[in-house]
Amino acid sequence: MTLTAQQISDAIGAALEGDSGLEVNGINSPEKAGAHDLIYVDADKHLGRAQGSAALCVVVSEAASLTGKTMLRSTQPKLAFAKAAARLAGPRTIATGIHPSAVVSPLADISPTAGIGPFAVIGENVHIGDSAQIGAHTVVEAACWIGDGCRIHPQVTLYAGTRLGNRVEIHSGAVIGADGFGYVHGEGRYWKFPQAGVVEIGDDVEIGANTTIDRGSLDDTRIAEGVKLDNLVHIGHNCQIGSHTVIAALSGVSGSCSFGKNVVIGGQAGFGEQCHLEDGAVIGGQSGVLGGKTIRTGQVVWGTPARSLDKFKQQHAWQQRLPELAARIQELERKVDNK
Repeated sequence: MTLTAQQISDAIGAALEGDSGLEVNGINSPEKAGAHDLIYVDADKHLGRAQGSAALCVVVSEAASLTGKTMLRSTQPKLAFAKAAARLAGPRTIATGIHPSAVVSPLADISPTAGIGPFAVIGENVHIGDSAQIGAHTVVEAACWIGDGCRIHPQVTLYAGTRLGNRVEIHSGAVIGADGFGYVHGEGRYWKFPQAGVVEIGDDVEIGANTTIDRGSLDDTRIAEGVKLDNLVHIGHNCQIGSHTVIAALSGVSGSCSFGKNVVIGGQAGFGEQCHLEDGAVIGGQSGVLGGKTIRTGQVVWGTPARSLDKFKQQHAWQQRLPELAARIQELERKVDNK
């Protein structure tokens, strides 16, 4: 899409300085940009990259200074650039219309504006909303609900009864609604515990490639609006993930955990069953939160077992000194033995 600098400024709430009629039709990095690409810099140390770029339009901070450029000034340049990018370079098309090779149940309720790609399978009593797109080889089992504007990339599996809100994006290889890891031991063996719940996913959720979300056991697994899950994340059965929480790659969440709103979880973090994270909790990468533990509102924890960041730093500093301290102890022992 081609927009003028003024149109972009109005759309993202930035202050315009320069040629308001300059046409912009793409986004790029400063080094790769052409004259009509939009770029951004959010730190003074990168201003040289912008100044040397062929791009004529730049999103910058309120205090930045460039010559010969049309500047869109914002208190949050990266956020402003992301908003502009959504208008200039919208998401690529996954599917349009219903491909002849798709297998679609006659009992499915599919909006005429939805797209279904090659070899996709749509089960009975599935609802697919307006402008939703279903990628190639994706399987949507019976009684799933897919809201308006959803984008399901190729080779995604939605087990029966999965419910997606509006504008949900699910990347390739994700599996939503598989049975949870629930067993009861008795009589010398493991007996499967019922996995009869479903997965409910709120509006504007994004789920990364090869991420898995288990269906509930007797309750449901719920992912609230605005949640962002990275690639290779696992969410166990009965988990409740609060709105606008973000979870980075390779994190694993055991069953029946509950996370509040705006929780931030670093990569490779692990959670035992029935953990509770209150609103705004921050979990550092590779941390291990033991089962049943509660992390309080706004608390930042790190390490395994997870503890406050200040305590983690203090203990880590002492750990780094262990070889030195061991040598000092050995020297003291030697002197005592020689007396």
